[in-house]
Amino acid sequence: MEMKNWLERFLIWRIRHISEKHLLLILSVVIGILAAIAAVVLKTSVHYLEGWVRSVPGEHMGNWLFLVFPVIGIMITVVYIRNFVKDDISHGVSRILYAISRNKGVMKLHNTWSSIVACTFTGGFGGSVGMEAPIVSTGAAIGSNIAQAARLGFRRKNLLIGCGAAAAIAAIFKAPIAGLIFALEVLKLDLTMTAIIPLLIATVVGAIFSTIFLGEGIEFYFTIKEPLNYSHLHFYALLGVITGLVSLYFTWMIGRVESRIKKINQPYMRVVIGGSLLGILIFLFPPLFGEGYYTMRSMLSGQPEELLQNTLFGHLVDTSGMEFIVFLLLVLFFKAIATALTTGAGGIGGVFAPSLFMGGITGFIFSRTANLFSSWKLSEHNFALVGMAGIIAGVIHAPLTAIFLIAEITGGYELFIPLILVSSISYITVAYFHPHSLYTKKLAQKGQLITHHKDKAVLTLLDVDSVLEKNFDKLSPNESLGALVKVIARASRNIFPVVDDENRFLGLVRLDDVREIMFDTSKYDTLRVHNMMIQPRATVSPLDSMDAVMNKFRDSNLWNMAVVDQDGKYLGFVSRSNVFNIYREMLIEVSDE
Repeated sequence: MEMKNWLERFLIWRIRHISEKHLLLILSVVIGILAAIAAVVLKTSVHYLEGWVRSVPGEHMGNWLFLVFPVIGIMITVVYIRNFVKDDISHGVSRILYAISRNKGVMKLHNTWSSIVACTFTGGFGGSVGMEAPIVSTGAAIGSNIAQAARLGFRRKNLLIGCGAAAAIAAIFKAPIAGLIFALEVLKLDLTMTAIIPLLIATVVGAIFSTIFLGEGIEFYFTIKEPLNYSHLHFYALLGVITGLVSLYFTWMIGRVESRIKKINQPYMRVVIGGSLLGILIFLFPPLFGEGYYTMRSMLSGQPEELLQNTLFGHLVDTSGMEFIVFLLLVLFFKAIATALTTGAGGIGGVFAPSLFMGGITGFIFSRTANLFSSWKLSEHNFALVGMAGIIAGVIHAPLTAIFLIAEITGGYELFIPLILVSSISYITVAYFHPHSLYTKKLAQKGQLITHHKDKAVLTLLDVDSVLEKNFDKLSPNESLGALVKVIARASRNIFPVVDDENRFLGLVRLDDVREIMFDTSKYDTLRVHNMMIQPRATVSPLDSMDAVMNKFRDSNLWNMAVVDQDGKYLGFVSRSNVFNIYREMLIEVSDE
């Protein structure tokens, strides 16, 4: 109670002395620092736990313990979530988008730490997922909860969510521009000066504080030693198509495997089955262990033969021949399955790092194959880097984020032209088949996806409950015309729902339909409501999206529609005029600078 009083006094002081514009700038600094700390905590904890796990088997055990490590990690994660968090914290970026589009920017307080703990166990024990999505989700939750504490409105709340997410990306990769573009491109924040300045501050602060804590090194850093050869641009264009197709495979396989394994209703049995299958894959292909940055560093440092260490058949593979290409193709194929098994079994992590992993391998395979069968001598390092951008652009539908992320982690823009070429072609290839990314697919299917189009964005913020009207007088089907007249005399509406004793909707009576007979007293006792009742052309479910409701209004040409739940129970009405009034108010709020 004392804390609450202190906060209220502080808010009153803030209103008197600090403008909202200046408050946003101050909070963006705070969020940038906290998001950087979250990134450092998660990356450091996973690093040390993974290091310990890798050291446990020793030379005498080989990879055998890797068969059980993923089961252990995912089991700890599931036990932790079910007994301590007691909430769904999977698919971090999708949950951010849901909070923005359907939950008025509200994220729960536990989201500021729960994903960090869960992801540490999942990733540290070899779960084949990335840490980026949990960190981004944590940063967004920090922004949301700070905005809630500061009593900010919906639009400012979403901006601070974007600051937290952008700062997290900037802190992970030391890439502030990529963080900014991620917030604009993936989270669909408006490109306005009011939004840009806090986002820039948050990303720069996040990158600076991450550097202070972790040093200047990043997950993988590569100074481009081979200049761009413009005669190879047609190969980059072809790589764009290939990365687009690999992105389609990745997205399809993730959905297919996750849906299959989630059909196992018993959660702990799901862990055992999914974790065991994952352990077998990691045992056979050690590069699938964890995020995969070790694999990327090996390829970018010119030592791809390190990928064969501790494998059962490493001594059989010639790294300079086609056997190595086949090995990498198998790793590429099984990486999507390994990621889906990890998340489907109950592990916490994202697809950002797996996308970079698959992109790097795709680019390397493409260039190595071309070099084996031609005299072009493509740069395997450059193609690996550009391939990463291609898969990121295809999987999360964010070509600009992909372009600037790879440009920033390479320390320059020498590969800018092939980055643009590959990312654009990959995105176009994927968008031709799938208009929505892995993050947004399920939200889009439910009509819950916020967009850059303000009119559509506002519709996602509305739901049937927010426009429901209940001030309608209900009628029984056996009531007489005389009783109906008495109801009409005191009513403020001109339509009357007819319900049975269990409140099931039967139809409605319109004032216009009974106007001519309502003064005929001879029919007051003989004519019943069910004789005057009509069936409406359309009704609304409380689960309908507002876009679906507007389509029903248009198709039926009605001005009022009854809301009926799945059991047929009457809930109220939605009216076209009320929807338009609320829509107009929210459009002004969303558009207000």
